[in-house]
Amino acid sequence: MKLDMFEEPVTILLGLGIPTEVKSVMHAYQILVDWRNRDDHARNLALKACRAALNGDIDAQTARAVFVAFAERHDLVAPEIDSLIAGRRGRNSDPHVR
Repeated sequence: MKLDMFEEPVTILLGLGIPTEVKSVMHAYQILVDWRNRDDHARNLALKACRAALNGDIDAQTARAVFVAFAERHDLVAPEIDSLIAGRRGRNSDPHVR
């Protein structure tokens, strides 16, 4: 496994809400470089963490955690499909909903 690969991908929603699976530090870094607001503190922290991981100063999982915090702050983390299905089942089981 490459050193910059995440143990578990991070799925975020980009552009028009298109799910994007981020599997590596390099991919996260590219997303952060392209981020529209360069003065964003969470973005800058995540960018520094990704640079540190790419330089071998920290591990990929640490950079992933900082990237996830950035994504959560900006509501980019895609909902897991299991929770969407469970939520849909809950609404459809209501006898008053047709």
